[in-house]
Amino acid sequence: MKITSTSCICPVLVCLCFVQRCYGTSHHSSIKVTRNQTKHIEGETEVHHRPKRGWVWNQFFVLEEHMGPDPQYVGKLHSNSDKGDGSVKYILTGEGAGTIFIIDDTTGDIHSTKSLDREQKTHYVLHAQAIDRRTNKPLEPESEFIIKVQDINDNAPKFTDGPYIVTVPEMSDMGTSVLQVTATDADDPTYGNSARVVYSILQGQPYFSVDPKTGVIRTALHNMDREAREHYSVVIQAKDMAGQVGGLSGSTTVNITLTDVNDNPPRFPQKHYQLYVPESAQVGSAVGKIKANDADTGSNADMTYSIINGDGVGMFSISTDKDTREGILSLRKPLNYEKKKSYTLNIEGANTHLDFRFSHLGPFKDATMLKIIVGDVDEPPLFSMPSYVMEVNENAKVGTTVGTVLAQDPDSANRVVRYFIDYNAEEDRFFNIDANTGTIKTTKVLDREETPWYNITVSASENDNPALLSHVTVGIRVLDVNDNPPVLAREYDIVVCENSKPGQVIHTISATDKDDFANGPRFNFFLDEHLPVNPNFTLKDNEDNTASILTRRRRFSRSVQDVYYLPVTVSDGGIPSLSSSSTLTITVCACERDGRVRTCRAEAFLSSAGLSTGALIAILLCVLILLAIVVLFITLRRSKKEPLIISEEDVRENVVTYDDEGGGEEDTEAFDITALRNPSAAEELRYRRDIQPEVKLAPRPRALSTPDSIDVQEFLRQRLAEADLDPSVPPYDSLQTYAYEGQRSEAGSISSLDSATTQSDQDYHYLGDWGPEFKKLAELYGEIESERTT
Repeated sequence: MKITSTSCICPVLVCLCFVQRCYGTSHHSSIKVTRNQTKHIEGETEVHHRPKRGWVWNQFFVLEEHMGPDPQYVGKLHSNSDKGDGSVKYILTGEGAGTIFIIDDTTGDIHSTKSLDREQKTHYVLHAQAIDRRTNKPLEPESEFIIKVQDINDNAPKFTDGPYIVTVPEMSDMGTSVLQVTATDADDPTYGNSARVVYSILQGQPYFSVDPKTGVIRTALHNMDREAREHYSVVIQAKDMAGQVGGLSGSTTVNITLTDVNDNPPRFPQKHYQLYVPESAQVGSAVGKIKANDADTGSNADMTYSIINGDGVGMFSISTDKDTREGILSLRKPLNYEKKKSYTLNIEGANTHLDFRFSHLGPFKDATMLKIIVGDVDEPPLFSMPSYVMEVNENAKVGTTVGTVLAQDPDSANRVVRYFIDYNAEEDRFFNIDANTGTIKTTKVLDREETPWYNITVSASENDNPALLSHVTVGIRVLDVNDNPPVLAREYDIVVCENSKPGQVIHTISATDKDDFANGPRFNFFLDEHLPVNPNFTLKDNEDNTASILTRRRRFSRSVQDVYYLPVTVSDGGIPSLSSSSTLTITVCACERDGRVRTCRAEAFLSSAGLSTGALIAILLCVLILLAIVVLFITLRRSKKEPLIISEEDVRENVVTYDDEGGGEEDTEAFDITALRNPSAAEELRYRRDIQPEVKLAPRPRALSTPDSIDVQEFLRQRLAEADLDPSVPPYDSLQTYAYEGQRSEAGSISSLDSATTQSDQDYHYLGDWGPEFKKLAELYGEIESERTT
């Protein structure tokens, strides 16, 4: 089979198309197929040869974006087995078979029915096979081939990241790199020049240039000044086909901004300035502003101002406002028109951030001269001191002089000054001032313990101009006098233990005094000397403004006296000394050995007798236990006795235990004692009490006919046989209990259980001689003897 392709590589290059048709088709796409053959030779067996692949496929090519009315011819399949009679059928399978690519199953011609886009899919993998049309058997093995979509220049270059915003410092050297732009082309870069892009600048010359191969944008001029022009809009074009005619192109915009550098020094607009400042300006207040201009921006325009010389260096100061970049002139000392009417200052403004690359453009500072004119104003009175501090004793009489303030008119007119005190509406008025002399006096009696300090504001104004006021603060300290006696610091709860020893400290007391330190401590503590000596307690002054209470005797008793009273006197160190008396209350309490208070309340009677709380609780528990035992004993005595269980089926239940004395005939008739003797008491087989038997038991073996000859072993064997033969017995092991004592011995039984059924020659008349306690027993055996005789 051979394949013929008539597709041209490029519709523009006719020569190449012709070469492909003539040379390329026969060389690349024509494959000869040899059929698999089987030889038959007479006398020899049939020999099968390994099939050889008849074709090795190269690529088919189909042009993309085909817009013709007819399907595009791709190529032809042909098998050596095809004789042209239509017996060979060609089949095409794989990607796009039957939808995009169709084949003439008789001739093998392949056509493309749709317009293909190489940028969406570059190639298709298909499988071809030639079969016999009559038998549907393959004539040759199936083989794979590729149809490759041939690219055309149908995609323009694109800048995926544009438009661009970029900055470059001003004053940069020529050729400084600004930005690299990149355009992408979706066409096949391995075929032709469809994806080969070159760059050019459409707008932005002569300031910038672009490398045609790399797309790097560079500055094209020296010393581009931001202050002259800051923003540039550059348009870059990318064109494929290596920039040839007919190539497709795309463009983008690059917005370039020149960033600032410190290449401009500050400059004052004027070399001389004049400023008017009234003499009434307050110290520390801003009296004027000055500013130097800087063409730079940001930190490159930051500057500081300073006063470099002049006669007003000590009177004024200058600072820099960082936001407005202005110099703020402030007053350092009060101005006085009468003393100096003008000042001269030389002010300098200098950049703070210097760039030494541009130092040749400096110096980056400038200076100007400022003349300050002091204005004359009518000033308020001026006090001789900025503030006053005065003193006065407490309890001084009303009208006592405290002190005097002085204010004068600073103007040359020296007008008369008047004084007054500024009071709030709710403020108590303890002082007044002489309007002419400025003398301050008291209007009320002062108490230092209530208010130790007063602050008042005195105002002064000129007689002719009351609106001009000046104020001064006057502080008045109230001096202390000894007018308050000392008292105990608090009310003390003093406790003395019953087991206290003589000289033992039971409490420490202290005192306070409202007066000042000089008239208060040191305090003296003592007992009243006019009273007799206290036999129980005494007082010791510790000489540190405290005193200790001590006991005088051993042991105290609450039963005798539980509260004691001790009068104490305290005096201060003032002149003259003041004192006060107080009575301390001392309570007697019971304490532990380590001194901890146990109780201070009176105890109950039993406690005074010597019984503790634990002993009382133990006694109470014993009483409760005894009562519980008595109640339980009575309850048991009154409870009813259980009735005797009498059953003929179980001999064990006939054994009754009781703790009375003999009941006589009632006891002997309560049960059949002879049943305990031997198996003769149970001639018939007893049935189980828990079920009703449905069948009768088998007859006993004849060997059991003589009870007297049965021993215990034989008895158990018989009972075991009866249990095994009993159909009513449940199918599990059960416990069988028999009250059989075995054969009697030859010596006879010493028991009297069978005395009622056996003959005995014993005489029981002697029981009547044993007394009234055995009367009933004698009567019982007497009746048995009489019955036996009868």
